[in-house]
Amino acid sequence: MTVLILIIGMAVVTYIPRLLPALFLDRFNFPAWFQKWLKSIPYAALGALIFPGVLLVEKDQPLLGLAGGVAAFILALLNLHITLVMAGAITVVIILQFYIF
Repeated sequence: MTVLILIIGMAVVTYIPRLLPALFLDRFNFPAWFQKWLKSIPYAALGALIFPGVLLVEKDQPLLGLAGGVAAFILALLNLHITLVMAGAITVVIILQFYIF
């Protein structure tokens, strides 16, 4: 019973900060520059989460992960499907890992 109360409490504590902005932020009119800034936050957060992982694919060989990241970036610029972008980046890393490094 204690574990169930703990899980419900954690769910409520996690849900409240997500619910409050959804309830109240639509009542405010923000300037256009602020709305543009808010729309770019997910991309910045995603980059901050992905970039360290790209460099740490192989701790001894950071250029290997960087090559995969560059390949993914180039494939994404070509507007390929996300599955093809991931497959291409993985292929580049595997090829470089086994044949060059």
